[in-house]
Amino acid sequence: MSSGSLGRRLVACLLNISEGRRKDLVEQVAKAALFNPEGVRREGTTVLNIFNDRDYNRSVITIVASINSIREAILSACEKAFGLIDMRTHTGIHPCMGAVDLVPIYPLGEEVGKEDCAKEAQAVAQGLTERVPGTSVFLFGWADSPIHRGLAQRRKEMGWFNKKPDLQAIRPDVGPQPQKRFGLTGVGASPYVMNCNVTIDTQDIATGRRIASAIRESSPGGLPGLQVLALPHEGTVEIACNVESVKGNPPTHMTAGEPWPSFCIDGQSYCHAPASLITARVAELAGKQRVGTMSTALVGFTPLECRGLAELALSQGSAEFWREQHRIRM
Repeated sequence: MSSGSLGRRLVACLLNISEGRRKDLVEQVAKAALFNPEGVRREGTTVLNIFNDRDYNRSVITIVASINSIREAILSACEKAFGLIDMRTHTGIHPCMGAVDLVPIYPLGEEVGKEDCAKEAQAVAQGLTERVPGTSVFLFGWADSPIHRGLAQRRKEMGWFNKKPDLQAIRPDVGPQPQKRFGLTGVGASPYVMNCNVTIDTQDIATGRRIASAIRESSPGGLPGLQVLALPHEGTVEIACNVESVKGNPPTHMTAGEPWPSFCIDGQSYCHAPASLITARVAELAGKQRVGTMSTALVGFTPLECRGLAELALSQGSAEFWREQHRIRM
């Protein structure tokens, strides 16, 4: 790890908002993370990537800053999003519950620990409900003290996977009963989570669900750290995977092809399944049902890519890196 990252104590927030069709609106949210209301840039903060999906009507904004300055960037972006997105009129294929649907904080180096990220996430949750009255939050991961329930478990408890979640049945961790305009926001901290989406050449959602079931972590023979949905997408089916980083070393029988990337947090080793393995497993299962794969897309970056690009962006003073990365010398 470079001395630059040690000085910066970098963390990432992959901010998920329930808007993917109005790109200008999404960019307003990204800019709110980078500039204060007077237009003055926040030093040491960059937006590395903006991923939009029209069918899902969802965007993921990759914000990176030091652990000491990430809070204001996140809160300002969320405040802007809540002012622009109304869940009463939202439509989209991807499950969601809030205008700001997910606020995860991930450490990007060994110099940032679990407790640092947990405290910031809890402060973001509190600050959000104070700055935008009527917003509601559930906590997950290290921020969910003391039980540290994972995101998938918390989403199930909140009804996130339901087509029409019952907001009146929800008891948020912070804030009032969820309102229809704002919905419910998940705020938490954990080891880095990638999003890896594999498109299969079929419109049969049942085929996609069988593949999703076979590869998710909870199934016998599934891949460690994988939470998976099968969703209709642009006339095909997408196997949408949350790739969680898992403790320790990967199973030896799963490392024959490509090594699993690894990193440390608080002296504990973590690793994550490579996209090539996920793609190969989906292709194998799809092939058995005479279905081909079309493409694989990473939403954002791997943990190591995120850290490396953040160091590059910040060293070159690039705030809107998602616009400028093509002209910056890599």
